[in-house]
Amino acid sequence: MRQAAEVAGSRTDIVQNCYVVRDLDAACARLHRLYGMGPFVGGGEGVLGDHVYRGAPADPIRIRGVFVQSGDLNVELVQLLSDAPSAFHDMFPDGGEGYHHNALFCADYAATRDAWVAEGCAVASEFVTGFGAMICYVDARATHGHMIELYPENEIIRGMYRTARAAAAAWDGRELIVPWDRYG
Repeated sequence: MRQAAEVAGSRTDIVQNCYVVRDLDAACARLHRLYGMGPFVGGGEGVLGDHVYRGAPADPIRIRGVFVQSGDLNVELVQLLSDAPSAFHDMFPDGGEGYHHNALFCADYAATRDAWVAEGCAVASEFVTGFGAMICYVDARATHGHMIELYPENEIIRGMYRTARAAAAAWDGRELIVPWDRYG
């Protein structure tokens, strides 16, 4: 059996930490106040469609989210707008907030996902983004205490990371939450 790191190459880099928050605007303000982070890129509503939850078709997941850069680490904040069963609700069934997942890019998405499953981490949610990339959350709570988000190699997703990094480097401190299209 091949391990997930073997499928991805000799090393797998964690590219992001994500937190589920109850109020996105308040969470952005809090992280800025505590860490000086900014700008938070995004803030609009998104729909994660073609959702499969624990192997069965499920309602789409509606969220608001942002990316922000903190040194080399990308941080994502997600506010849930829907009650559909999902990996987000698995972590916080009572509507709580906190650390949800770290994210990894996969040279071979399906093989890496299957390697995590072989390690005992079931696919909690798998869905298609608005721009057509299939992404999943594997449930690593038993071994890691959180979910792990797996990305395929995708230029749009890579571009989102570059945008958050460039926005942080050039930020003038005036606007805390900046829509994605402002950087398009």
